[in-house]
Amino acid sequence: MVKKAATVHVIGAGLAGLSAAVALADAGRRVVLHEAARFAGGRCRSYHDPALGTVIDNGNHLLLSGNHAALAFLDRIGGRGALSRPLAAEFPFADLASGERWTLRPNDGRLPWWVLLANRRVPGTRVKDYLAPLGVLRARSGTIGEAMDCSGPLWDRLWRPLLLSALNTEPSEASAPMAAALLKETLGAGGKACRPLVATGHLGAAFVDPALVALRAKGAEIRFGARLRGLETDGEHVRALAFGDGAEELGAGDAAVLAVPAWVAAELLPGLTVPDRHHAIVNAHFLVPPPAGFPTILGVVNGLTEWLFAYPDRLSVTISGADRLLDVPREELGARIWREVATLTGLPGELPPWQVVRERRATFAATPEQEARRPAAQTRHRNLVLAGDWTATGLPATIEGSIRSGNTAANLLVKNSRAH
Repeated sequence: MVKKAATVHVIGAGLAGLSAAVALADAGRRVVLHEAARFAGGRCRSYHDPALGTVIDNGNHLLLSGNHAALAFLDRIGGRGALSRPLAAEFPFADLASGERWTLRPNDGRLPWWVLLANRRVPGTRVKDYLAPLGVLRARSGTIGEAMDCSGPLWDRLWRPLLLSALNTEPSEASAPMAAALLKETLGAGGKACRPLVATGHLGAAFVDPALVALRAKGAEIRFGARLRGLETDGEHVRALAFGDGAEELGAGDAAVLAVPAWVAAELLPGLTVPDRHHAIVNAHFLVPPPAGFPTILGVVNGLTEWLFAYPDRLSVTISGADRLLDVPREELGARIWREVATLTGLPGELPPWQVVRERRATFAATPEQEARRPAAQTRHRNLVLAGDWTATGLPATIEGSIRSGNTAANLLVKNSRAH
């Protein structure tokens, strides 16, 4: 009799689930990927928007060249070519209040001599101002506000915009150790780790579509419209996965990765502690080509707009920590954002075709209290592990954190199978 190969069921086809599935398939496991929606990608999905008549991303996402797990994932699936490849770390900024513009240009090496040069650093700042984050880098607990001074030109024009975009939480209230982990791998590692990588078209072409192609090429089965309703367990193991159309039994050696949002995982696993406070992100998309020579990404201070992304056919804005904007009428919000975009780009003030996307629970609140609620990947069931940017990765809820969590989940299952 031929022994049936052990199967790993991955529940959720966001980036955490996709990275786990790819890692498991690469390790020779038979993979079945289940996704409740009719599409993959989760919060990083791309889709055709009928109002604009083009493909847009659910949200804009910026990778940095120091995001090693994300780039390794792209190399595995053949998606890196869909990202821009800048030769240097350069971050253009604009101040909507003063009209000033500048470009932050860290040098490649770890020794940050760039802060000595006025034309590389933020206007109105002194060299000693750049020592403020040392308190964050040394912090073992507490908030950023407790670890460094959260005021002054450098805070307003650099630290707050960068940390808010990464943490999606008012930085002064956010976890200092989480910020430290982020800074050590980016600015702390020098400009070579800070080159901004942006999808040249849309995110799906980089992270999602190639992953699905790679999985199918390795024999993985992908099931859309498959919402997990419950887990049947015997205490130590998960014995079956209950879907709407019936139960999927797990045989000896079979396992599962639960790569779903935190609140879904908490419903499926009673007693599981997960982050339970979240913050919104708002993205606005305008169907108009950017002016010639306009930067791919522009940081904005003293405005509603925080980051402006320029794609060949559209301009897109990202606003983090956007809970205050959830109840603003869409038409009002779109018009307000466009007025700022028109000012920044010099384009006519007439509103082009537009779309506003509000992700109410975009990320967990990156506070010390919520950080303490992030669970480890291994659950109390030996054949069930967790994946998601809300698990205990040590990083904020980012693409890098999502993909690392998927890798961790896959590695645990491979290790567990070898131990038995």
